[in-house]
Amino acid sequence: MQPFTFLALLVYANSALAAVIFPNITDIRDVPYTPISPRDATALSADAFAAIIPFANFACAAYCPSDTVATWECGAPCSALPGFEVTLTGGDGAGTQLFYVGYWPEKSAVVVAHQGTDPKKLIADLTDLNLFMQGFNNTLFPGMTSGAEGHGGFLEQYSSTTSTISSEVNRLISSKGATSVIATGHSLGGALAELDSLSYSLTLPSSIQVKGVTFGTPRVGNGQYAAFFDSHVSDFQRINNMKDPVPIIPGRFLGFSHVRGEIHIVDAESAVACSGDDDDFDDSCTIKTVPNIFESAVGDHSGPYNGVMIGSSCCV
Repeated sequence: MQPFTFLALLVYANSALAAVIFPNITDIRDVPYTPISPRDATALSADAFAAIIPFANFACAAYCPSDTVATWECGAPCSALPGFEVTLTGGDGAGTQLFYVGYWPEKSAVVVAHQGTDPKKLIADLTDLNLFMQGFNNTLFPGMTSGAEGHGGFLEQYSSTTSTISSEVNRLISSKGATSVIATGHSLGGALAELDSLSYSLTLPSSIQVKGVTFGTPRVGNGQYAAFFDSHVSDFQRINNMKDPVPIIPGRFLGFSHVRGEIHIVDAESAVACSGDDDDFDDSCTIKTVPNIFESAVGDHSGPYNGVMIGSSCCV
């Protein structure tokens, strides 16, 4: 699919027309609703902001060729994380996103990282009227609440690799005595890591801590999904950079809703923790900073995430 397809343009045109007909709605793709509680963003401390850097480097490495990742010689992101042991790589970077699994001795953690995709293509895909939702696989997501649905493309991509990845995760927990599992990724890879975070929280032993850290992640599912996720995943951050448009798609008018955990990077040196779900109206958070796709900056999708640029340039 070419960036900004006819159907995507149709969405934009309909949004503009709706703004004229319904002047109180600035963007039909991101219809606001009333917060259920006060939403006050708090400044992230320097230490907390610095703590995202290792995860940004893990997400960055997922863009690199599998042969360089397998030996952990992928350039800057690999050099930034010495001692990490890669045990599985996969995907082809085309029909199936690249991924890798490994052990991080410093944190006694298994790490799962997924490659992202071209932001312009992702924007076009996620504003296309052909996008669809579907239910969740009960084996991968046991106990999922009734009515929960996710983006069909994300779920299909996830199901194509999760068996292989999960087997390796469980093997490493057993062989290394790992005490936690960390899922990370950028863009589409962030959506897959979000699904990892939920699936592992539901299926791994309760003694294993599950942590998710994603970057520039689009909305993954509907409100029922988001509520279920929030009630089962206790350690999750989705980090948005300045005016990146990807986190505001697919639009809420299509029924999509973000999970909690937004960290919004305000500028290259500071970020805030946003307290709400997908309705945090603090001026420092994404809903106000990027009210619609026309007021966004695609270049912000790549970063910097506290100095780390994530994308195809990671491996240069």
